Amino acid sequence: MRKEFIKRLLSSLILLPIALFFTLKGSVFFIFFLCIIFFVTSFEWLKMSKKLKKFKFFGICFLFLSFFLAYLLRNKQGFETFLFIILISNLTDLGGYFFGKIFKGPKLIKISPNKTYSGAIGSFIVSLIGGLIYLEYIPETLLSSYLDGYKNIIEYNLFTLIFILTISLISQIGDLIISYFKRLAKIKNTGNILPGHGGLLDRIDGIIFVVPFSYFILNYIIF
Repeated sequence: MRKEFIKRLLSSLILLPIALFFTLKGSVFFIFFLCIIFFVTSFEWLKMSKKLKKFKFFGICFLFLSFFLAYLLRNKQGFETFLFIILISNLTDLGGYFFGKIFKGPKLIKISPNKTYSGAIGSFIVSLIGGLIYLEYIPETLLSSYLDGYKNIIEYNLFTLIFILTISLISQIGDLIISYFKRLAKIKNTGNILPGHGGLLDRIDGIIFVVPFSYFILNYIIF
């Protein structure tokens, strides 16, 4: 566990500043960043889906849609809101990893043998704590602006709780969906570009599902 954790940590320390830089800069910088990730993840998907030909085209279309909506989400809702959504997804992954490794326990589902109930619970706990801290100290998010309209503090807290936990749930479902396709393709990881994580698609499997959901909720349901 320690060796794997060190690999994951080093990969994150390299990837995180790069991702933050391009996301913060926005404009053509962010478009360039999204294009690079799209091409890499598409390559990994095409390689993985050689045995899943009926899903090949659908997968590419979904990736394109997800990255296109990521661009719109960043531009329309702002850097702070976009970062908040990505943070919840990453904290979900982090919480699941640590709680699963430490507490172990019963397996969650057969298609992903490394997933446990303790990991799922840990994902919700860590993402909720991290999300609440972020909203407390970064009040410029579009979500915070919406919550400011609530006069009832109970409604305010309830909406925050539901929104964060829902994003965490979608992220976990996305992880399981990609795990299902990896199981069908009989591979462990989508690639090996990121030590400790596997492929880039392995790293953002939850995010590519969270982005479309968040875009739809923030633009067509809440506002």
